[in-house]
Amino acid sequence: MMQGRFIALEGGEGAGKSTQARLLAEALRGLGLKVVTTREPGGTPGAEAIRALLLDGVEGDGGESWNPRAEALLFAAARSDHVHRLIRPALARGAWVICDRYLDSSRAYQGGGGGLSDADIASLHAIGSEGLLPDLTLLVEVTPAVAVHRLALRDTDGSDRIGGRDAAYHARVASAFSVFAEAEPARFARIDGDGDAQATHALVMTALAPLLS
Repeated sequence: MMQGRFIALEGGEGAGKSTQARLLAEALRGLGLKVVTTREPGGTPGAEAIRALLLDGVEGDGGESWNPRAEALLFAAARSDHVHRLIRPALARGAWVICDRYLDSSRAYQGGGGGLSDADIASLHAIGSEGLLPDLTLLVEVTPAVAVHRLALRDTDGSDRIGGRDAAYHARVASAFSVFAEAEPARFARIDGDGDAQATHALVMTALAPLLS
């Protein structure tokens, strides 16, 4: 049986990573590989329920977001269920798992954006998900102007509790992603996402080539 591979796509709001996850899955299936696509927070019934708590809030909360520590704990709980019920079993079957966001989003959003330490988030990940990391993390990066333009074209109003935060928060998130990629070049591939979807997809496939050989 061919070894399963775990690929995560990361990036800020409007980076186009969800589109790239879909295109990548289609390309890998075209090569005859078994592919499982999933997302975070989410991917299992329990994790999807936690996603709703995180992004939509709860009745009576007055629109106030979770504090950063509670947010990090909820993400870690969702990820633990996701890894246990979906990701590890799929990898054991020899499937390629393509995940739209994973641990590095917690590091960037609750860490870089929310001010928690990277060590705290790593500890939660070690406990909840036994430290599982992707074989490759594709960081799709776009300029702020491109991100703003793409967000304006979305059908939604962009008002979920995390995506709708201010520009300073998202600048800290982008900076954190950049720091992670520089610190772990063997795990990260930085993808220029400013071009159209097909141009970006070509860069993704080039980055993935060593795992396909």
